[in-house]
Amino acid sequence: MTLLSIALALIAALGNAAASVLQRRAASLDLAQAPADRSHTRFGWMRRPVWFWGAGMLIISGAAQALALATGPLALVQPVMTTELLFTLVLAALVFRWPPGARTWTAFFTMAVGLSAILLLASPSDGTETAPPERWLLSALPAAIVVTLLVAASRRVKGPGRAAVLGSATAIGFAFTAALVKDTLGLASAHPERLLTGWQVYTTAVVGLGSFLMLQATWRAGSLAASQPALTLGDALLSVVLGVALFGEHVTLGWRVLPQAASLVLVAFACIHLSRSPWVSGKEAQRW
Repeated sequence: MTLLSIALALIAALGNAAASVLQRRAASLDLAQAPADRSHTRFGWMRRPVWFWGAGMLIISGAAQALALATGPLALVQPVMTTELLFTLVLAALVFRWPPGARTWTAFFTMAVGLSAILLLASPSDGTETAPPERWLLSALPAAIVVTLLVAASRRVKGPGRAAVLGSATAIGFAFTAALVKDTLGLASAHPERLLTGWQVYTTAVVGLGSFLMLQATWRAGSLAASQPALTLGDALLSVVLGVALFGEHVTLGWRVLPQAASLVLVAFACIHLSRSPWVSGKEAQRW
């Protein structure tokens, strides 16, 4: 099932990237064609067909990610989802007809190689379909404290620092949302009659909505270059930890720790560079 999970996670990442690019394309068309006074067409871009195509891609992406989590380990699916940055680069370059430079392509391949190396070295394996309540309690309480501290700290910093801090808090929310989705799907598979009476569905909705709102605050706080590395890497790394702690998934360490750490550094540097590129950040819409 590992190959199926990877394929579904890649489809989900591609869907997220396509949604981002298509909706930015809709916004750029509105900026180019709207009259000088756009007060009456403030949300006109949301009525364009290309925007609805982007919204549809989000639905497909969500379904693919849920299926990936249902068929594979959390420690595998979420790191694969970081390929959204790579897909965004390629799709934005095609849609906006603005080819990336050599340095951007170097960052692209560096991230792809680093991520592949991490997954091959770690070799995440399946665990249980659901997590015991006591494991959730032991994981959720420290996470809630950390998120609270990060949000409080964000009020004391400004600019890129604030975006990075809020991005870290958002990453925690997204990692827990993915873990809750996996637990909910496991419950639905084993005990479908308990789905609506269990706490998982409602907790997933609350944490997912809270993470989405936190993401909006992160984007308003500063540039994508400041927040995206924390979002991308934080979500992936915490998901690996949650996969092991909650679902008993196995990750190979031992002598592989050093090459894994080196691969992680490669991914981090590539992620920072890609986040600064106009194809990922959305600045190409200003040039269009």
